[in-house]
Formats: sequence, structure tokens, C-alpha cells
Amino acid sequence: MISLVDYADRRERLGALFDRSASFDEEVAGAARDVLAEVRNRGDEALRDLSERFDDVRPEPLRVPKDVRAAAYDEADDELRAVIEEAAGNIRRFHRRQVPQSWFADEPGGVVLGQRVAPLARAGCYAPAGTAAYPSSVLMNVIPAQVAGVKEVVLCSPPKAEQGGRPHPLVLATAHLLGVDAVYAVGGAQAVGAMAYGTDRVAAVDKIVGPGNAYVAAAKKHVFGRVDIDSIAGPSEVAVLADADADATYVAADLLAQAEHDPRASVVLATPSRALAEAVRSEIETQIADLGRRATVEQALADFGALVVTPSMEEAVALVDELAPEHLEILTADPWQTMTQVRHAGAIFLGEDAPVPVGDYFAGPNHVLPTGGTARHASPLGVESFLRRQSVVSYSKERLRETGPRIAAFAEAEDLNAHAAAVRKRLTNGG
Repeated sequence: MISLVDYADRRERLGALFDRSASFDEEVAGAARDVLAEVRNRGDEALRDLSERFDDVRPEPLRVPKDVRAAAYDEADDELRAVIEEAAGNIRRFHRRQVPQSWFADEPGGVVLGQRVAPLARAGCYAPAGTAAYPSSVLMNVIPAQVAGVKEVVLCSPPKAEQGGRPHPLVLATAHLLGVDAVYAVGGAQAVGAMAYGTDRVAAVDKIVGPGNAYVAAAKKHVFGRVDIDSIAGPSEVAVLADADADATYVAADLLAQAEHDPRASVVLATPSRALAEAVRSEIETQIADLGRRATVEQALADFGALVVTPSMEEAVALVDELAPEHLEILTADPWQTMTQVRHAGAIFLGEDAPVPVGDYFAGPNHVLPTGGTARHASPLGVESFLRRQSVVSYSKERLRETGPRIAAFAEAEDLNAHAAAVRKRLTNGG
């Protein structure tokens, strides 16, 4: 069961959280490298063989036909389809507000300087599978790429034997709704390899995004540099920052909601109220009895959970900043004011009516968030994740004549004489 911890003992109890990093067991990393090598060497045939080995099905064709995607959309439950469509609208509307603009500025002497914003040419999105389908992952990864203006957006998702070697129908239905350019029935590290290196059937992309298991994450880490990636995602995290008046029922429910993700999910309450912490622990013991993933939840609570009692709200905020959690809920009398004191968090949920699932599925902000303490320096997936900034320089002959000698002198000071010569030749030739 989850532990109640005094602030002074937080490092001892939460050491595993503070020390999290994007490293992998050598067995996992080695297996991912082997899969990537197979894909790089044998292409599509490797994708089929690896799917047969890991997913118990040999997908054919690898690319899911558009009529199959359309049929999945038509056959989806009407109410669920309507919810997915509404969520897609919310997500698209939010991400449209993120679009930056190119700009150009006139400087003295006929100089124009600027910044050009340009989308990537191709993006590859990964939608995991397992015991459930994750259409929300399709929405959150595909939509910002489309809003950014990426020319071609493709999706990989594991084939399911019970679906005849195709991805889950809800994944296909969501891909059809969004107009994804291509969907491939490929999962795991082999999907990462296909998108990074390309095969006869799968063209290489410029960036790979989307969550997955440890093998997917290890594969993304390995191909980073050849392609860009969103992040090396770790287990999910939530921290709840609460004062004495927070509702223990809600706090417990929100901690349990995150714990059901993964036995390595971390759930932390930071509060100056011991009474609240004790009430939350009691409430967890009551609510856990009704959960379907009880074993997963119990392990997460035992290994990576804590109810931390701090001397004051200032120390509670300090603990949150130490953790830099993926998700942060603020349940205080004035959550907007409390938020101004927080520096590090991936996504912030204010007040008791904004639990994490609102953002996971529906509100609009992206649910692909930095984990493992990387919220100290990383941001959620968004439109800018699929854009490049290009510097633009236009100089006039007059301005080059005026400044060229100084530029050449600077280059010579760094012993880069060819750089200096590239300027001086223009000066001596009447430039």
C-alpha cells in the first residue's frame, strides 16, 4: 500500500523517482538493436517475420487499405465515434493557437533578416496496442503534425491476430477520421525501424512520435539522430499539490487513475496537511477494491507512490519542482496563484473539476508529455514539434562594403582564412 512520508524523508522514499532516466536494461536495448538491424537489412520481409514472432500474425498487406479504414469508421459505435470527433475538434482548435509565424525585419543599409518557419516533410506516428486500443494516441500525435502543415503523416500500429492482421478497429477508425495519409500494420521496435530507415513499402520519415513499451522507447533512442523523436517516454506520473481543504475522495481517485497505467507509474501527493494525507490513504484502501487492474495499481502504489506531508505549502511546491512531474494537479484554495510558484511540470490541472483524464482525452492540450523529470527542460508535444526554424539573411552590396572588413577580421582572428577570403573577394571585386 502507499506510504505516508514526512518531507525530511522524501529522498529516501522517492529515490527511485529522483533517479529515473531514459536508460534501459541491456537485454531490452540489445533486443531493440537486433530488431532494428533486421529491419534495416531485410526490409518488409523482416517486418512480416517480426510481426509473426511478436504479434502471432503475419500482416498482409502491410499498408492497410483505405476502404478498410473507412469501414472501421462506419462500424464504430455511434456514441463513441461522436466523442472522438468532438475531442478531435477540441485538440485541433487548441493546437491551431500554437502555430508560429515567419517574420522578416528591415535593417539599416538594405539588410533584411528573418526567421522562416517550415514544416517537416514526413512524420511517423506510433499508436500502441496491448490489452486495449488507444485512439487518443492517434489524435494527440497526428493532429499537431497536420496543423503544422506536415506534407505526409503516417501511422504504425501493431497488427492484431483477431483482426486478421490489422490494427485495432478504433485506431483505424480514428485514422480515417483524421485523414492520415497511410496506416501500416506494424508494431514494436520494428515499426520504429521501418519509419527510421524505410523499406520498399514504408517510406522513411523525418520524425517519429508516439508512446510505446520499453522496446519501442529503446528503439526510438537508438535511431535518434538519423530521425528526430518526440521523447524517450518513461512510465506515467502524477503529482497532486493540495491544501487541507482538498477533497480526499478526489485526490485518491486521481492517484489511482494514474497508478492503473503501469506497475512503474508514480503517484505522489504533496500536502502540508497530515489529516488530508491520512484521509487519502484511507480512501485509496476503499476505492481500490473496485478496480479492474488492482494488481497493477497496488504495485505502483507500493513501489512508486507516496503521500508526503510537508511543513508548509512552500515545501510542497519545492517537492513538486524536484519531481518535475508529467502531470500536476493543483487542489488549493487559489490554484491559479499556486501555479505561479511552480516551475517544473509537463501539464498542470487547476481545481477539482479538472482531473488528468480531462486532458488525456478531451480538453485540447496534448497528452504526450515529458516524463522522468525531463519537464525541467522539455515541453509537451505540439505544433512546434513538427516545425523547423530557418534563419534568413539578405545583405546589400553597400552594407557588405561597410561591414565586410570587420567580418573578415573576425574570421581571421579564429584562424579561418577561407571564411575571410569569401568576404574579401567580394570587396575587391566591387561587391
